[in-house]
Amino acid sequence: MEYLVVALMCIVFLQTRFMELRRSTILLGVQSAFIAAACLVIGIAHGGGLHGFLPGILTILVKVIFIPFAILKVVRGLKDEREIISDINVNYSTGVAALALAMSYMIIDRLLPGFEGRDILATAMFMIMTGLALIVMRARAIMQMIGMITMENGIYLLGLIMTEGLPIIIELGVFLDVLIAVVILVILTSRLRLNFSTTDTNVMQKLKG
Repeated sequence: MEYLVVALMCIVFLQTRFMELRRSTILLGVQSAFIAAACLVIGIAHGGGLHGFLPGILTILVKVIFIPFAILKVVRGLKDEREIISDINVNYSTGVAALALAMSYMIIDRLLPGFEGRDILATAMFMIMTGLALIVMRARAIMQMIGMITMENGIYLLGLIMTEGLPIIIELGVFLDVLIAVVILVILTSRLRLNFSTTDTNVMQKLKG
């Protein structure tokens, strides 16, 4: 499990460095694959069975396969597949991620001293805060979508480790909510691209009356 935690941290840090939409989307799929692996590890540790393996299987189907495929389909229709930010902004987002990681460990050590799953909890909080930073600091709707899913992955990992496995009905509800949200965002992003020839959300300011 320690290797999964380190891998997730590295992937989230890389997400703050990438400006290419295609690479960022592929990296999101890799991140979700590690979340699925964590689900399977936790499931096996608690006896396996349908309840143990269902979260991992759903994560693979929804977040590793369907969501990256849907986002890549939108990216293929763009003329420019790079984020509209400068290198300075990239450094800022990486700095925010480093600060989020330090804050995550400080919060866990203060609230849950000596907790066995300290690194996993800190990683989950780190993903939540970094995902929020990507939503706020990036201009492309696709990058903001990637930030949202990163934040949701962190929330899901946090709930998974705190409850040692969520009830099946809650897991199904979470994946259904994420699936519906991504479908709506993909449709809106496609309309944004068709109407403004870009997915830069700053152009929405033109709609102000």
